Amino acid sequence: MFSTSPGISRRRWLASLGLAAPVGLRNLSARPNILMILADDLTWHDCEPYGNRQVRTPHLARLAREGMCFDNMFTGTAMCAPTRQQLYTGMFPVRNGAFPNHSRVYDGVRSIPHHFSALGYRVGLMGKQHYGPPECFPFEIIGKTGADPDPARLDDLRRFLTRDRKQPFFAVVASHQPHTPWDQGDPAAYPADSLKPPPYLVDCLAMRQALSRYYAEVTYFDSQVGAVLRLLDDSGLADNSIVIVSSEQGAPFFGKWTCYDAGLKVAFIVRWPGKVKPGSRNRALTQYVDVLPTLLDAAGADWRVSTGRPDAHGRDGFDGASFLPVLLGKKETHGEFVYGVHTTRGINAGSPSYPVRSVRSARYKYIRNLNWESEFSNVVTRGDGAFKGLLKAWAEAGPEGARRAAFYRRRPAEELYDLAADPYELVNLAGQPRLREVQAELRRRLDQWMAQQGDRGLETELEADSRRLRGPE
Repeated sequence: MFSTSPGISRRRWLASLGLAAPVGLRNLSARPNILMILADDLTWHDCEPYGNRQVRTPHLARLAREGMCFDNMFTGTAMCAPTRQQLYTGMFPVRNGAFPNHSRVYDGVRSIPHHFSALGYRVGLMGKQHYGPPECFPFEIIGKTGADPDPARLDDLRRFLTRDRKQPFFAVVASHQPHTPWDQGDPAAYPADSLKPPPYLVDCLAMRQALSRYYAEVTYFDSQVGAVLRLLDDSGLADNSIVIVSSEQGAPFFGKWTCYDAGLKVAFIVRWPGKVKPGSRNRALTQYVDVLPTLLDAAGADWRVSTGRPDAHGRDGFDGASFLPVLLGKKETHGEFVYGVHTTRGINAGSPSYPVRSVRSARYKYIRNLNWESEFSNVVTRGDGAFKGLLKAWAEAGPEGARRAAFYRRRPAEELYDLAADPYELVNLAGQPRLREVQAELRRRLDQWMAQQGDRGLETELEADSRRLRGPE
């Protein structure tokens, strides 16, 4: 039972927490259901709606035909736990505390379950969790804890979605695919000799063989999406449901663990019948920290609420802002810049200290490698598991391959890319006189953002161990 101190109403108590009071049940059915499906390590361009003609993702293609593709959506970090926790909290990783991988947010941080339960929603999660502490993410767990959604057995999800048709739901279905070890799907459907790696990767047999296994698992993830969409259709819930599918972050091919677009940029597709124009796209600069405010706005709630963690300037609110007008086709722009952060400390085989920060406009990307004289390392450089011999094969593939393999390990203090001319970030323009003002402006923007986040760069990196998860993930 809910209780408060004498003389304090529930509405006032919720308002003191920065939460809206639930509306009456008679009004709840007017609020949209929300279903969010997350991939795990799927590079944004590795599906049909984003131009990949080598991999088959028919269910994502269908969703794109029925909804809107965001062509400039970004996560603030290309690692699993920090990405999910920023998406669920509306705050960037350093501010919410979950900036290394396998990390947790600060005590008192509020997330999707807090905000939407206060609106009368039931809020549940099926699949991968990778967040903490539990009290900051009080999802109702759907099915077996942490189990990957099985396309053939979604009875637990069906029961959650249909339990009370008068009460809206917010459900997160979090797949483990296509994360390594790439043991799902049929690699035979993707013969290595038929594949062509994108230009930022090195074309060699080892790379093609890795892509074969990875693409097979991308198609398996697509089958999970299809099964969930069929369940929603069969339950008669699709017409009043916002469906979001996001690729989470890039695969570990010079994407994950970096601040390049192959890591930070995400595929993001939204379907909302009667609200979002089918088959539409937008190029507005948007970020994961914008998603929670947008969904609150779509539910008819005030998104300017307390997050439980003020920023370094004492401001208590989301780092992002609602892009609902973009989603509804009423605006074409949103933000001017998007930001990135990477912490190697605490990842498997990671460098003791290799922090990376970035800022991106519609055209230019600026990257700062704060400890650039050190070597960047992770499971790819160590050659573990799925990456056994990969960088060695790159280095043996010719001069350009050797250059890319070397660049994976050692990079300069600053990088600057003209994304209009060089979308794969292959030509570093930092220090060029003609771009002096562009580089100076992006430096200034990055400094301002780091200050707002309470990010002290190298000092913050050395605090990463204190932010690790305690106990089971």
